[in-house]
Amino acid sequence: MKAPKSRFLLLSVAACFLAPAFSALAQAPRLSATFKDVPYSDADPAQKMDVYLAESDAPLPAMIFIHGGGWRGGSKNAVPAWLLNAVREGWLSVVAVEYRFTNVAPHPAQVNDCLRAIQFVRHNAGKWKIDPKRIGVTGGSAGAHLSLWVALHDDAADPSAKDPVARQSSRVACAVGFAGPTDWSLLERLEHKHPAYRQLLGYEPGTPAGEMDSKAKADVSPISFASKDDPPVMQVHGDKDDIVPIEHARNLDERLKGAGVKTELVVIEGANHGVAGAGPQVAERAVAFVRENLLRP
Repeated sequence: MKAPKSRFLLLSVAACFLAPAFSALAQAPRLSATFKDVPYSDADPAQKMDVYLAESDAPLPAMIFIHGGGWRGGSKNAVPAWLLNAVREGWLSVVAVEYRFTNVAPHPAQVNDCLRAIQFVRHNAGKWKIDPKRIGVTGGSAGAHLSLWVALHDDAADPSAKDPVARQSSRVACAVGFAGPTDWSLLERLEHKHPAYRQLLGYEPGTPAGEMDSKAKADVSPISFASKDDPPVMQVHGDKDDIVPIEHARNLDERLKGAGVKTELVVIEGANHGVAGAGPQVAERAVAFVRENLLRP
């Protein structure tokens, strides 16, 4: 097995930089979507995407943005500034995905929607001047969980499907996750106060972790699917996160290293769940990672 390429970066951040809901990276001066509310499936009204195409004569790489919100809220409208800036600069296109929330359907509805969205983008890659071999995925919190899940999961392509979208690959070339939960087995060992972990699997808030179905907890956990053929992964996590304990990121980082996967863990010292509030150095690291993994020949 080839030795894994792994990097670890520790960033310090003053308390004044911290902000809820990833606000420092979540918003930028508005950029109008090239295509708004494009349906990628007809099973539910939520299954839509916004497409931000950079101006280019040649196919460009693209990042698929999956928003957070506890799998029960949030919006595809909150595209991070670093992604929109890349569109303006002309080297990256971006697709922002909406998906079914847990009040509509529990797991695996959310990951199935995200897999389908990736396949839909690849199906339309020629029309949108997107390079189908250079598609990445990113998100924060619940969006990071979904991003890492689809990045590490096996290909959802069904070559025999009548639906041409379903025949497309769901694999991505890289993934960037901000403060994402990755390992539901930790619920039994560490306190997780937020009810969303349980609601995602269809359980009532407060359900003891030991009473939750073990197979369901494994299936919802991105770490379960880590293997040597996975794409490069970057995680950003605050070491004081009390919503998603940093053990989630550290465990996945170690599992990926053990599998020989290129992995980078950026720890924001003193940061809580709003790691994107750490300031421009986080966006700079994310941009550098995407450039490294999507702009290569």
